[in-house]
Amino acid sequence: MKPINSICAFVTALSLLPTLVWSQVPNFVALSKQLKPAVVNISSSKKGHNPSGLDNGTDKNNFFDQFFNTFLGDKRTESLGSGFLISSDGYILTNDHVVDNASEIKVQLAGGETYPATLKGIDRNLDLALVKIESNKTLPTVKLGNSSKLETGEWVIAIGNPFGLEQTVTVGIVSAKGRVIDAAPYDNLIQTDASINPGNSGGPLFNSHGEVVGINTAIVAGGQGIGFAIPIDTAKSILPQLKQTGHVQRGWLGITIQKVSEDLATSFKIANAAGALITSVVHDSPADHAQLLRGDIIVTFNNIKINSISDLPKILNSVAIGDQVEISIFRNGEKIERIIKVEPNHGDAKNITPTTIANPLGATTMEITFELQERLGLLANSGIVITSVQEHGAANQAKLQPGDVIIEFNDQPVASKSDLEKYLSKHRKVDRLLIQRGEGLFFATMRLP
Repeated sequence: MKPINSICAFVTALSLLPTLVWSQVPNFVALSKQLKPAVVNISSSKKGHNPSGLDNGTDKNNFFDQFFNTFLGDKRTESLGSGFLISSDGYILTNDHVVDNASEIKVQLAGGETYPATLKGIDRNLDLALVKIESNKTLPTVKLGNSSKLETGEWVIAIGNPFGLEQTVTVGIVSAKGRVIDAAPYDNLIQTDASINPGNSGGPLFNSHGEVVGINTAIVAGGQGIGFAIPIDTAKSILPQLKQTGHVQRGWLGITIQKVSEDLATSFKIANAAGALITSVVHDSPADHAQLLRGDIIVTFNNIKINSISDLPKILNSVAIGDQVEISIFRNGEKIERIIKVEPNHGDAKNITPTTIANPLGATTMEITFELQERLGLLANSGIVITSVQEHGAANQAKLQPGDVIIEFNDQPVASKSDLEKYLSKHRKVDRLLIQRGEGLFFATMRLP
């Protein structure tokens, strides 16, 4: 009897499995009714480009402007998108590209009421915009969640205005986090298979608790079941500035950085290929005042670990201007602590800039002369310039290019071909070079045969 009882119990458990699984699925009907009132449709219009295709400022162009305006009217382009109310007095968060350069913005609420809207702030770096409507009513609002707690596989709900189909609800899961796609400025995105189409831009991505965890922002052309959203934590960090000043002032350190490869980690005597490698320090910058040096590897910033170069700009954006921040670096294999003051970026100052990475050498070279500097447009006035790359040599495999200038070899300055030959004769298992390419500096490693 015992085996029969066991079989019966097993069969009963299997029969209950679909019920148990289904019980974990959110009640999308109730959630949709709860969330839709705070989601809005946004339409914006702007003047189109001159039909003549001529540059502004010419008499001929003025003639064409007058002709087309007279006979065809003022050409305007329409943009449709979505947004969501974050305050009962009418503040709405959306994408910058939904309202970019708009001469008129209109917001339609879930009930059908339409209001003119005013642009209050933009952040083109993050593709975010804040608009406001004026209403005598107390408007419904969303609850902003915590995107850092979002897990891959969680249910999510997108509500928006795809193709002008207002109040469309789609559901899916979080497919991945921290995605980077080529369509700049998108970075650190939430990937979802919830259907996101043109017109969803600026709309909310909710979790199963009805909290906004992302702003729907991008689709992959031709992609099926692939959409992206900006994490709401990113937006929350800049909302106060958008409300107060209409723009975002970011912190500035005055460094350029590059990825730490496995070879560079070995060369710099650190255990893991993580952190952000400083390739240059701007004179009289916060980094300069903190005595940071080229070749330092930043491993923590504001007590947060730096796993890759993309982490540092994100963390910096969350730090207030004027804050004194603890920073940990590796220098010559030793860990050093520094304090750096975050200063405002005034626009003309270069902020943290990841540099293009290339991996090193095996080529013909020449010493830089004034004539060569002029002919090749080199910025460096000393060092060794690569003039050609051998097809099967180390430089070709390392993707060095003609015009690259070798500034240092294993931290030693390279002023002549004899310097380079001397260092090559004493090469290590992994050698480290400092290369100048155009205006940028980067470190590269090489393994000579």
